[in-house]
Amino acid sequence: MRRRLWSTRRRRIGAAVVGLGVAVLAIGLLVILGPGPRARSGAETLVQIPRGSGVSGVAAALEAAGVVRSATVFQLVARATGAGGSLKAGEYAIPSRASMMAVLSDLEAGRTIARSVTLPEGLTSAMIVRELRAVDWLTGDVEIPEEGVLLPETYRAERGDTRQSLLDRMRADQQALLDRLWASRQPGLPLASPQEAVVLASIVEKETGQADERRRVAAVFINRLRLGMRLQSDPTVIYAVSRGEPLGRGIRASELADRSPWNTYAHAGLPPTPIANPGRASLEAVLDPLETREIFFVADGSGGHAFAETLEAHNANVARWRRIERAQGGGG
Repeated sequence: MRRRLWSTRRRRIGAAVVGLGVAVLAIGLLVILGPGPRARSGAETLVQIPRGSGVSGVAAALEAAGVVRSATVFQLVARATGAGGSLKAGEYAIPSRASMMAVLSDLEAGRTIARSVTLPEGLTSAMIVRELRAVDWLTGDVEIPEEGVLLPETYRAERGDTRQSLLDRMRADQQALLDRLWASRQPGLPLASPQEAVVLASIVEKETGQADERRRVAAVFINRLRLGMRLQSDPTVIYAVSRGEPLGRGIRASELADRSPWNTYAHAGLPPTPIANPGRASLEAVLDPLETREIFFVADGSGGHAFAETLEAHNANVARWRRIERAQGGGG
C-alpha cells in the first residue's frame, strides 16, 4: 500500500516539476520574445551605447533608457545566444514595445541611426569648422586647418563622433581623390603640382555654380596660364579682402588694385594658397579641362556665363551683361 502511495506521489511530483518547467519556459519566452516596455515618450526611444561598452554596460544602458526591463536578463540572453561579444556601439532608435530579442538583434547587426553632415563645396576651412561646431551631436573642438585641404561632401557620422575625426576623413578623402586624379591628368597642363591643381580648382569652384560649366571655366584659366595672362578672378580679390567671407557689396577699385598676393588682377599666375575647399567636380575639371581657345567669360544673366576667344567678343558680352544689370536694377 505504501509503495503504491509513494509511486503515485512520485508521479504527481514529476508532473508538477514538468509543469513548473513548462511554466518557467513559457514565462522566459514571454520575457524574451514578448512585447517590451512602452517608450516613455513618442514612438521610440533613443539610446546611446558608448564605444567600449561590454555586455554589462550595454545592458545597463538599455535598462536605464527603459528599453528592457532587466539588465540581468538581457545579459543572460545575450551570452546564451552568443551575441554578447558582438554588440555594436552607436545610437539606436528602439521602437516602443520592442521585444528583448528584437533589441538584441538590432545591436548585434549595428542598426544605428544614420546621421550625416553635409559640407558644401566652396567653403573656406574656417567656414567648415563653423559648420562642424554647429552640429550639436558631434564632440570636441578643432583647430582651423590649412585652406583647401578638405574635401566637401556628405559624410556619415554617429552621435558622439569627434569633429576632429570628421576633419581627418575630409583631409584623407581629398588626398586620395587628388592622388588618383593627378595620376590620370591631361598631359601638358600648366600645373606643376597637385597643390597647384587645388589652388586653381578653388577658383573654379567660386567662379561658377553650374555643373556643366566647370570644365569650360577651368579651360579659360588653363589657357590664360599658358599665355601668361593674369587670371583676373574676382573671388581671389574677395579672399584677399575678407579671407572668403561674403563682402555684402561689390568689389572696390582700390581692392582690385591692391597688391595682396591673392589678388589675381595684380599678379600673374596662381595665388599662394587655395581660396576655398573645392569639391570633387572642380578638381576633376582643372585636371581634365575642355579643349577650347576661350580666354574670357562674363555673367550672362541666367546664372551662367558667356565665353569668348577674343577681346572684341568679350566686350560685346560685357556690354550685354551691363544692360541686364541695369534692367534688373530698375533701369537706373
